[in-house]
Amino acid sequence: MDVLLYILLAIAAIFVLSLVLGSFFTVNTAQVAVIARFGKFLRVADPGLNWKVPFIDAVAGIVSLRVNQITLTMETKTRDNVFVTIPISVQNRVRTERVYDAYYKLSDPMAQIKSYVEQVILGHVPGMTLDEVFASQSSIAAAVKQELDADMATFGYEIVNVLVTDIVPDAKVKSAMNDINAAQREQVAANARGEAEKILVVKKAEAEAESKALQGQGIANQRKAIIEGLQASVEQFQKAVEGATAHEVMQLVLVTQYFDTLKSIGESDKTNTLFLAHSPSAVKQVSDQILEAMLVAQRANE
Repeated sequence: MDVLLYILLAIAAIFVLSLVLGSFFTVNTAQVAVIARFGKFLRVADPGLNWKVPFIDAVAGIVSLRVNQITLTMETKTRDNVFVTIPISVQNRVRTERVYDAYYKLSDPMAQIKSYVEQVILGHVPGMTLDEVFASQSSIAAAVKQELDADMATFGYEIVNVLVTDIVPDAKVKSAMNDINAAQREQVAANARGEAEKILVVKKAEAEAESKALQGQGIANQRKAIIEGLQASVEQFQKAVEGATAHEVMQLVLVTQYFDTLKSIGESDKTNTLFLAHSPSAVKQVSDQILEAMLVAQRANE
């Protein structure tokens, strides 16, 4: 009997010890435990070591307090009848003071959030053009966050942030937009090239005009120098030979230059045959023509 008693006492001790040890439980950081008594919500257990009444209390579930991100893809149509796909990231978490609502009021929180996001997107994007959708990307995200935060607050959820990560139009529309953009850039480039060519033409014309002006000035200075040289030669010749007129001296100088020119032409390697009227009257005509041209040039310069 004593042995049997000891065995029963040992079993009872083990049972009591297991009950005591089984009534303790731990909750991880950034989590809370929902404690229910006979299926009815009792309290929320914070992170750390906790205790519950054996057989009466039970851990109904664990709720994470971390920020959770839901990635959604919304497809809708703009006011100018362009279908767009809008990827949206919704960052949410359970409010610490509303754990009961978050655990018991929604059976599928993620599906509920997705429905609210679709409602907000369909209420904003169809009233915008495609360009307005691209320009209002941040305002769309702000509108989704504002309305979604207000709706989900009653269920114990806080919307931390909403990110509209991209605006993806239909492939054909995107290709057409790229073509329009390329055409506009090509037009700007063509205008720039036209302005550059215009500047080059104007500068070239200015350079040619300046070159012609300088060339004319050079010819005028050359003729002036020739006339001054001939004038000095005439004056020196008249001093050396008394009674010689200026006309006779000029004819002598010109005839001398004429023969010097013929000599230079004849000494050139590229000259083969040269036909000239070489009678005395022809020489006189040449000198008269040169003299007359010189005098006309002198009067023009004056």
